[in-house]
Amino acid sequence: MTYRGRFAPSPTGALHFGSLVAAVGSWIRARSQNGIWLVRMEDLDPPREVPGAAAEILETLAAFGMEPDEPVKFQSRRESAYASAFARLDAAGRVFPCWCSRADLEASSGIHRTCVAAPEARRVPAWRLRAPDGAIEFVDAGFGPQAQNLRDVTGDFVIRRVEGGYAYQLAVVVDDAEQGITEVVRGADLLDSTPRQIHLQRLLGLPTPAYLHLPLVLDADGRKLSKQDRARAVDRTDPVPALRAALAFLGQRVPEAGTAERMLDAAAQAFDLAALRGEARKHACTIGQGPE
Repeated sequence: MTYRGRFAPSPTGALHFGSLVAAVGSWIRARSQNGIWLVRMEDLDPPREVPGAAAEILETLAAFGMEPDEPVKFQSRRESAYASAFARLDAAGRVFPCWCSRADLEASSGIHRTCVAAPEARRVPAWRLRAPDGAIEFVDAGFGPQAQNLRDVTGDFVIRRVEGGYAYQLAVVVDDAEQGITEVVRGADLLDSTPRQIHLQRLLGLPTPAYLHLPLVLDADGRKLSKQDRARAVDRTDPVPALRAALAFLGQRVPEAGTAERMLDAAAQAFDLAALRGEARKHACTIGQGPE
């Protein structure tokens, strides 16, 4: 089977160093396997998007020597695919409408197990997936064995928002299957989303890819670098310094000075999964409850 990996940024701002690390990690992993590398724009949240950001991200990736092997997919153009998956879950009785507000959920530590708000004809509900009471287990290539009881940790989670759009958890599962992704390489901030996605894959009869989560780049206060926090964009006019820093952060051998393309090719040929695992273990991470 041909290896197929992907990088899936959200167009909420320019590519910063943390996102560059994720892009580089996914690219060299795919190329080390003589595989295909894809780019998907996760543009499902229009209020957070920055006009022109998607094009700027693609231009920056190209400047760093990373261009996708197939046309870029945009989640905003794939609503019919998500609607079809949602309809299957609804027909199987796996989802239900929920009028609970954030204030309602605070009484149960933010975890939804039972609706406490009465249906309101005047208010549109969110739709939640029923969480199973049992451990979802998987082995992450970076962080090792993981297990999470969805009912205890996340509760029933949203797959269609009040605004009508489909949530990330459903969209990413549908897209990874449609694009034939064999391994998901991404930042460790999404490690806790993986059990929810595996559960959805099983319900929809979709294949479960392998997972490799990368250590997170943190700011001086120990927080994940964020476009929302105005993390500094990488300089696409001079990509080599940031590329060298990204490879070093991932524990990879940093090639001698050269063009970005040559450095990436050399890094892919010398890709060291054990060293990457070592960097991941330095940034100890256990799965917990992530955002809906």
